[in-house]
Amino acid sequence: MIPYGRQDIAEADLDAVNAVLLGDFITQGPAIRGFEQDLEAYCGVRHVIAMSSATAALHLACLALDLGPGDRLWTSPNTFVASSNAALYCGADVDFIDIDPQTYGMCLDELETRLAAAERDGTLPKIVMPVHFAGQPCDMERLGRLREQYGFRVIEDASHCIGGDYRDGKIGNCAYSDITVFSFHPVKIITTAEGGVATTNDAELAARLNRLRTHGITRDPAQMKGTPHGGWYYEQIDLGYNYRITDIQAALGRSQLTRLDSYIDTRHALREVYDARLADLPITLPYQPAFQRSGLHLYPILINDDAPVDRAEAFDRLRGLGIGVNVLYIPVYLQPYYAGLGFKPGHCPRAEDYYRRMLAIPMYATLSAEDQATVIEALHKVLS
Repeated sequence: MIPYGRQDIAEADLDAVNAVLLGDFITQGPAIRGFEQDLEAYCGVRHVIAMSSATAALHLACLALDLGPGDRLWTSPNTFVASSNAALYCGADVDFIDIDPQTYGMCLDELETRLAAAERDGTLPKIVMPVHFAGQPCDMERLGRLREQYGFRVIEDASHCIGGDYRDGKIGNCAYSDITVFSFHPVKIITTAEGGVATTNDAELAARLNRLRTHGITRDPAQMKGTPHGGWYYEQIDLGYNYRITDIQAALGRSQLTRLDSYIDTRHALREVYDARLADLPITLPYQPAFQRSGLHLYPILINDDAPVDRAEAFDRLRGLGIGVNVLYIPVYLQPYYAGLGFKPGHCPRAEDYYRRMLAIPMYATLSAEDQATVIEALHKVLS
């Protein structure tokens, strides 16, 4: 089976992890801060806080921005459930903005219309969370203008996007947002096995995120309510969580980061082959805006209605040929839990149409030319 995504573990990664295992710290040690500093330099952002997962980072991002009961968060339905779940963890209400038919991320035309109506009704969101689906960023400059107009905060769910570019900077620089979150799950562009980070330019947010990932505890006398009893003293000043990453994971991430740009270049070379050799099939290929460079976590295709098979049959036949296609994502509000919150089919029609037709085909940096040719041959066999 040729998978739709997979990790690449090199000898240098094994050496980096082994050095930590043989050292003094395997958690809460210097490798974590080293990983954070490397990412700060790479993204061009002031603060990076590494955590046990991107889900943890999304949750704490919402908490750090004081999201709570009575507040609203709006996000895209075309995402993993973690994006909106993070708001529910905080007791907030969630709603979904339908997707752009070209980028499959949040539609800013619809967002603008919904914001105007919400302002009239007194129901504006406290946080808007765009999802940079498949590695392709939302038009953050335009979103930033809406942020200034309506006063909401912005969390970028960039779980698919490490290594991508938006206009003149790296995704993660928070030029138009309060916090950006990346994921390092094994199918993502680089991996720490499980793990994620939050990036921000706000020192106060960074300090709060740092506390919240470690039980809400501080050892900084400037943050304490009382007088330290001695060098061992600490205080819990927030209700936090154990969302720490380990030095083992951080060492793997630091090593992987040195190859990130080459991974992105390879993914774009693979995209060019797909673009050229799949153009004659009854499918819709991914859209590539000129103002950004996608991280290309995924290569999503849509099965057109005039194709000889529908998406379900294409999925089964391609899997039968050894091509590990996948479907990402079922619109979040169609999940049974969200139905219990009152959501119904038809809430975001474009997201539902996208889901009906979508397949993710293999895309990863170590996909060989031979395996890519096998994928292309199978797609022609099934869809011609």
